[in-house]
Amino acid sequence: MAVDPSRIVVLTGAGVSAESGLGTFRDKDGLWTKYDLAEVATPEGFAADPAKVHAFYNARRRNALEAAPNAAHVALARLGAAGAVIVTQNVDDLHERAGARDVIHMHGELMRGLCAACGATWAQQGDMEPGDACPDCGKGPCRPDIVWFGEFPYHMERIAEAIAACDLFVAIGTSGEVYPAAGFVEEARRAGARTLEINLEATGGRFDARLIGPATDVVPGWVATVMDGRG
Repeated sequence: MAVDPSRIVVLTGAGVSAESGLGTFRDKDGLWTKYDLAEVATPEGFAADPAKVHAFYNARRRNALEAAPNAAHVALARLGAAGAVIVTQNVDDLHERAGARDVIHMHGELMRGLCAACGATWAQQGDMEPGDACPDCGKGPCRPDIVWFGEFPYHMERIAEAIAACDLFVAIGTSGEVYPAAGFVEEARRAGARTLEINLEATGGRFDARLIGPATDVVPGWVATVMDGRG
């Protein structure tokens, strides 16, 4: 059944950027297995050892800057240009570098800094250090503009409004196991939207349909069917 791209909400997760060489969190080789995320991805961890947290995110930022958008990012940028809402759990900027505009980053952005004193944010592509001063207020501490575990995701009201108005909700490359994103598919179903999962393997979410395979293989073909009025 044909769907207007402007009535589509797409949620992307780490599986989309994994094919660009960026690590996922929950697979067998993911970041969970290499780091104690309580130490590097929580407010408490930052308070205890800001140098360690900055080193972790400096490495991730450099990794992201070295990566290139893949075919899934490019296809989704095309869909976004046609009016689809792109929501991402990812903190990299690969959607934007593929040409997407107005991407909703619910977990923040690696390429932005945040002042814990005044709340200012700014573009940040270089390394951050514990002694950095906020370019706005001159104070600190300064941290990556990332939503850490225990913090509330960004733009939730905007995301809820988009899901309530959509005809199709699509989750791509995400485990669907962590709330609040795990609840998006149910919100979409309650609003009367169709739901689609695109992933390497099926998750436990209650989707109406699934397309299984690598995002770089599956997403461009799916976007083509939507743009041609066939999907």
